[in-house]
Amino acid sequence: MPQDAYTLRFIAEELNEMLCPGKVNKIIQPSRDEADIYLYAGGKTRRLFLNTNASFARACVSDAPRTAPETAPNFCMLLRKHLAGAVLTQVRQEGFERILSFTFDCAGEFSRAERVLYAEIMGKYSNLVLTENGVILGALKVSSLQENFKRVLFPGVRYSFPEKQDKADPSDKAALRARLAAYGGGDFAEFLFSNLSGLALPTCRILVRELFGDVPPRADSSDTAERIYDFIFSEEKRPAVERDARGAAKDFHARFAGGQPCPSVNAAQDICYTERESAREFSERQRKLESLLAARRKKEEKKLALLCERELSCADMEKNRVFGELITANIYALKKGMEGCELVNYYDEGAAKVKIPLDRTLTPAQNAQKYYKKYNKQKRTLEAVSEQKREAEADLDYTRSMLSSLSRAENALDLSEIADELRGAGILPPEKKRGAKQAAVPFRTFIFGKFTVYAGRNNVQNDRLLRAAAPDDVWLHTQKYHSSHVLIRTGGRKLPENVLLAAAEICAYFSDAKEGGKVPVDYCERRFVKKPSGARAGFVTYTDFKTILVEPRRHADAEQA
Repeated sequence: MPQDAYTLRFIAEELNEMLCPGKVNKIIQPSRDEADIYLYAGGKTRRLFLNTNASFARACVSDAPRTAPETAPNFCMLLRKHLAGAVLTQVRQEGFERILSFTFDCAGEFSRAERVLYAEIMGKYSNLVLTENGVILGALKVSSLQENFKRVLFPGVRYSFPEKQDKADPSDKAALRARLAAYGGGDFAEFLFSNLSGLALPTCRILVRELFGDVPPRADSSDTAERIYDFIFSEEKRPAVERDARGAAKDFHARFAGGQPCPSVNAAQDICYTERESAREFSERQRKLESLLAARRKKEEKKLALLCERELSCADMEKNRVFGELITANIYALKKGMEGCELVNYYDEGAAKVKIPLDRTLTPAQNAQKYYKKYNKQKRTLEAVSEQKREAEADLDYTRSMLSSLSRAENALDLSEIADELRGAGILPPEKKRGAKQAAVPFRTFIFGKFTVYAGRNNVQNDRLLRAAAPDDVWLHTQKYHSSHVLIRTGGRKLPENVLLAAAEICAYFSDAKEGGKVPVDYCERRFVKKPSGARAGFVTYTDFKTILVEPRRHADAEQA
């Protein structure tokens, strides 16, 4: 990410214009890596967002929602103590470094002081340090003399800037020319990145592309250093968010030909990082839920396998009953001490003889009772196992359906609904504290002429979709695969074949069979779909259906059409 001194110069100028003068209204610390300062500036309240995460370090004005914890962390309390009611008078970049300073005029009842909050935007070394008269009042990440003998960040110690890198300062033209003279060919952008301070590699690549194109520059040329200096310290900017082939935010730039244009570098930065953070948070939440469900599926598969083994152990149940009856029928011909006997099996159509093992220590009657007891025990076991097996199969099928829903989740709201369903099923523990109830997530919606097609996002939505349907609406579901429930609003009209085909393609796309070839999709009128009493979310039975074979296809949502 080009969170370098070149980009921060523009950000500092924009923040100074937006926030100064601005009065501090509120300070929160949503996480251990960030602090939010709310200021009233320019006739409205703005949120200065300061983040020190190694991957997302930044300083910007943002509207992305943040929630304050119930108990404010120590650094947040420090900022409130020293900056509450203060006026932000200046935002500037310190030299050509990745450090922004926020100067506050702090007036109390009996005193007045100028305090400076330094935001060091330096990757994994990012930090926030509050000072007064050059002395540290506190830091988000403190370091003592034992931890870092070169630079101490501790209350009461004089603040000093990080040690400079062994690179040339591009603001020094003489140093710039001297360093360029060492260029001996190769990737010029890599050379600039390795030799000039304050420039990220993406910025260097943009600089080389705009100034020199595909022709390698001459390092000894008299105007090469001038052109590079003019580019770096020019006021020209073309803020944009660079996106990858999937449309996801890849990077942001202060000067970039292409990508998504933005009104300011601050806006480009906010869009890029907010999307990337949301994507990471979504991925982490999805992974945790998937891990939970995968472990549950493994446990249920193991339980089902054990039940199948117990069921298999009862396979000779009828044989034990027959042995008991044959011994009883021929008890007059048997004696105690026999190790076995061969009797006519009158249950067999051919009346074949069968060999029956006997316990020589038991009488014939006791041997018969032994076989009867074993039969009765197996019978009771089979009855219990059959019920347990049905429950285990239902639990496993439900877990697989939840994994299927999770794989089709597209945003944080989808995950929230899935988590709520898991809490309702007792798979996740209930939340300790619930805020305002979130609005129901809308169905996926598709428009085909005068017909509207809806697709559920998860089991809860599938049930809600079913309840909202009219009897003559058409309901669709993939055959023998977990999938979204799809509904066509017919309004009593005759359904065209192209609409049915499109709905079936959507149903196949949002199913476990998405990656296969043609998928069988069942469809029928809503009146033939039933929700059994007490059934889990998403489970239905249906009759009077027909089947159509289609290729999975996404189709454009209504808002994209």
